[in-house]
Amino acid sequence: MGLATGMEQLGRRQGSSRLPLPDTPKQSSSCCCAEGLPQGGEGWWGCPRSELVPRHTLLQLCFPSCRIFVLGIGFFTLCFLMTSLGGQFSAKRLGDSPFTIRTEVMGALESRGVLRRMSDMLEMLMKRMDILARLENSTDFHKGDEARFPLDRFQPAAGLMERIQAIAQNVSDIAIKVDQILRNSLLNGKVVEGRRDQCEVPRDPKYPDCAGKVEWMRARWTSDPCYAFFGVDGTECSFLIYLSEVEWFCPPLPWRNRTAALPSPPSLPRVQAAFQSDLARLLELIGTGKESLSFMKKRIRHLAQQWLRAARRLEQKLKGRQRDQKHILIHIGFLTEESGDVFSPRVLKGGPLGEMVQWADILAALFLLGHSLRVTVSLKELQSHLGVPPGRGNCPLTNPLPFDLIYTDYHGLQQMKQHMGLSFKKYRCRVRVIDTFGTEPAYNHEEYATLRGYRTNWGYWNLQPTQFMTMFPHTPDNSFMGFVSEELNKTERQFIKSNKVSSMAVVYGKEASIWKGKEKFLAILNKYMEIHGTVYYETQRPPEVPAFVKNHGLLPQHEFQQLLRKAKLFIGFGFPYEGPAPLEAIANGCVFLQARFNPPHSSLNHEFFRGKPTSREVSSQHPYAEDFIGKPHVWTVDYNNSEEFEAAIKTIVRTQDFCTTSSPPLPPKARSPAMQSLPSPLALSPNATHLVWSPSASRDPHAWPPVDSLQVWVSETRHACTETCRRRGLVCEPTFFRFLNKKEVFLQLSITCDSTEYEMNHLYPAVAENVHECYLQKEPLLFSCAGYNTKYRRLCPCRDYRKGQVALCRDCL
Repeated sequence: MGLATGMEQLGRRQGSSRLPLPDTPKQSSSCCCAEGLPQGGEGWWGCPRSELVPRHTLLQLCFPSCRIFVLGIGFFTLCFLMTSLGGQFSAKRLGDSPFTIRTEVMGALESRGVLRRMSDMLEMLMKRMDILARLENSTDFHKGDEARFPLDRFQPAAGLMERIQAIAQNVSDIAIKVDQILRNSLLNGKVVEGRRDQCEVPRDPKYPDCAGKVEWMRARWTSDPCYAFFGVDGTECSFLIYLSEVEWFCPPLPWRNRTAALPSPPSLPRVQAAFQSDLARLLELIGTGKESLSFMKKRIRHLAQQWLRAARRLEQKLKGRQRDQKHILIHIGFLTEESGDVFSPRVLKGGPLGEMVQWADILAALFLLGHSLRVTVSLKELQSHLGVPPGRGNCPLTNPLPFDLIYTDYHGLQQMKQHMGLSFKKYRCRVRVIDTFGTEPAYNHEEYATLRGYRTNWGYWNLQPTQFMTMFPHTPDNSFMGFVSEELNKTERQFIKSNKVSSMAVVYGKEASIWKGKEKFLAILNKYMEIHGTVYYETQRPPEVPAFVKNHGLLPQHEFQQLLRKAKLFIGFGFPYEGPAPLEAIANGCVFLQARFNPPHSSLNHEFFRGKPTSREVSSQHPYAEDFIGKPHVWTVDYNNSEEFEAAIKTIVRTQDFCTTSSPPLPPKARSPAMQSLPSPLALSPNATHLVWSPSASRDPHAWPPVDSLQVWVSETRHACTETCRRRGLVCEPTFFRFLNKKEVFLQLSITCDSTEYEMNHLYPAVAENVHECYLQKEPLLFSCAGYNTKYRRLCPCRDYRKGQVALCRDCL
């Protein structure tokens, strides 16, 4: 029942009921609460209908409830009034446009009608209460049985009347104020109407998306609270202000003072970076609360002295060279609760530590170089540091990005995209993605990946491929970040050599699942060496490893290092892939024995790699160790061949010293005489097998790597450029593709081209020799060292490198 309807029915009941005199007992059986209602239960006034109570007595009983009800009516009236007109009394939000009031006064006539109806209801209520007051003052009202009810139980009706009159006066005052507001609003509305033409959607060819964005805002501006935060209120002008000043889809409005609308914070003065020597501050920045963070801090402490020595050497080498200090945000996304953080709970249970090893080293390097760091492992902290507005992430940041660089991972990249709105596209060039297994250009380019079937859950970011930074040089298309391997001095190496146990082997695998099905290999190995393990187990459940294995349980990092310094062999059973442990073992004088995969593992045939943005074929458990270190320190054998496996172990046992590195010499750097002048800066090598940078060609002194380290080779049909360069003792350098992507290069290599086309393909530049068709790359983001097709021979940009550091060419330093 509505409020007005209920009040009207109450008035009819009270006005039409003629209360009987107390000397008419025949009518004493009727109940005032039962009039027009079924018997039983409670009436509208709260009186039990089943009791036969004289009407005047019942009225006296019901009178306190009546008074409470009337007061409730007054309170509800005020609440209803304020709710109906709430927009008129609410404070304007920060950033509201001058047109906000226009939509809030559209119901002016309705607001006046509400006030009139409430005044009428209060007047009616006062009339009915006047009747009750006269009845209460009547002497006849206190005769007979009703004397049992003392009058002092009820307050005089006069007090109730005073309250009702006060409510009526308040409503009248509010009505006057609201009327004034409405009159002022109408005046403002006329000003708004005068500016209507200034809020029409502009037709500017420089902003072709403006009309479509305005249409979207009309339909969806309430979908995210961030729009209201920036002052959008549903009016056309607020849409255009937002789309021209917060976003950039519409042209600036000529009548807006943009400087006042969006004040920009003053840019911070540039500070020169200075090498740091106190790692305690870094440990504070990393924080606490997660086992993964504790592991990273322990690693930094363990390598502190080596870090400080390296920083001093670099400082001496730079000789006071000026360097700008950068403001860097480090957001470790895979450790956030929103991403699941499956790593932290497993740190003490044998889980993978490779990612945390690399992050610890990145933190230490950036801090010691003197940069200003902020470290986050939660989404809330990320939003706070970035300046994310409240809402669901559809709006840009509230202020310009305060960081020069952001180091994160794929989880953090996804979180930033979800919460930065258009600012993500604007600032994505500042992002560096720590990517364990690498992202190839074919998977990174969104349009190409979608059309050619390379789209995965982790790709299609349209970043520069070099923004992805890998643990090992999987593909030169990405940047090789690497990690730190402990450096031993001459005394330490001699001590390790004298304490080696030639018959001791340590198995690479801290989880019991890695050992399952390996009994055959372990039995062969046990014939020649004592086997040690570091498998995690709980006290009540010992690990399922053979009885002849001496299991130490999960060891702290420094104790594990001591174990490696005694052992002669570090053996892997195929998993985990490409971790840091084999390099640490080799640094401590161990031989690393690993399995060769036949066929190679890839995203096409192995569940572990499925969905990863790479088509790289992994030929062994640790391809980097196989390709760049090799024998005698790394042995890669077929574990399915028992004879080959046993022969390798015998050879390792007989070998005496593995503490000094010896790698095969690299081929000498090719030097070529000047060639006849051609448009290309390349020249044919002396043996006419490949192209090199011509000595007469100009060089960009700021180019990195130096262009004179370039060598251009043509691949075989079944080889990617990575393999083509590796077979010649070189590495593929994707930054040099721009020098190859020319028609003249095909001529210099004596390649016949009946036609030359520019197309989007991650294998180009290339030649289809059977039909003499040559192809050049149309999309620079797709330049890639990875990938091959039996139809094409690719043009590959190779360069030399320094022994032990493939990221640098021979003459880079």
